[in-house]
Amino acid sequence: MNNLAGMAVFARVAEAKSFSGAARRLGVSKSAVSKQVAQLERSLKARLLNRTTRRLSLTEVGAAFYEHCARMVAEAEAAELAVSRLYAAPRGVLKVTAPAAFGHLHIAPAIPEFLARYPDVSVQILMNDRAVDLVEEGFDVAIRMTREQAPNVVARRIAPVRWAVCAAPAYLRQHDAPRTPRDLERHNCLFYAFLESSSEWRFTSKAGETAVRVTGNFTVNNSEALREAVLKNLGIALLPTFTVGADLREKRLQQVLGEYRAHGTFGSDVYAIYLPTRFLSPKVRAFVDFLVERFAPEPYWDR
Repeated sequence: MNNLAGMAVFARVAEAKSFSGAARRLGVSKSAVSKQVAQLERSLKARLLNRTTRRLSLTEVGAAFYEHCARMVAEAEAAELAVSRLYAAPRGVLKVTAPAAFGHLHIAPAIPEFLARYPDVSVQILMNDRAVDLVEEGFDVAIRMTREQAPNVVARRIAPVRWAVCAAPAYLRQHDAPRTPRDLERHNCLFYAFLESSSEWRFTSKAGETAVRVTGNFTVNNSEALREAVLKNLGIALLPTFTVGADLREKRLQQVLGEYRAHGTFGSDVYAIYLPTRFLSPKVRAFVDFLVERFAPEPYWDR
């Protein structure tokens, strides 16, 4: 129990990866932070951090200890939040990062409704497909599509990502529609340029799993650009339905191999990511709840 303050300080150091960053976040001096961590290590009789002149990193013991410290801090902050929520309302600047295509198609169009509901909040969005560091870059929420979550974050599922192999009706009139995944080998297949695995399309059916190496004359790192190429009869593409759902519904595009479940290149779910040990402000909670309400469990583009 005597180590509780030191545990909270250590959690901030682990998150900031520096004494100075933790000090700024805690509003105390760097020396005070260093002293607290040193006292904690002496009390535990264990080294929690590897220190060099250039960086800090967690030892194996420190990484295991941090998990418990982070939960402790999160519970303490949640207790404070339970009281403050009776009086506080969402307000302030909300900084969000989102993938380019999903952000453009679905996050940005949702913002006017969110701001109408919470007029004391203003929103800044960075649309970028790279992974960001929430602490270092100062974001409140990251929208991500991934199979494996980064450690030490809360990942709340806001929507499923479903995939469809599709082509324009005019293309399919000119070429025999594929009946099995192997038939894709004789088609012009368009795919993502930024992942080595993008040219291997995987399918699951009652007969098991099939992987097909596809080829084509166009690759790009954006699903909206792939959609445009498919609409102009260039070839067949494996695309997320959040990009082509309306096209399939309105028959501008036609799904093929629908009896097979296609596996996409960047995950099967969309998550809202935020830090577990940061004081979860009402604006963050309101925004994440809003996205869950808007998209989950069956998003409008798949209805």
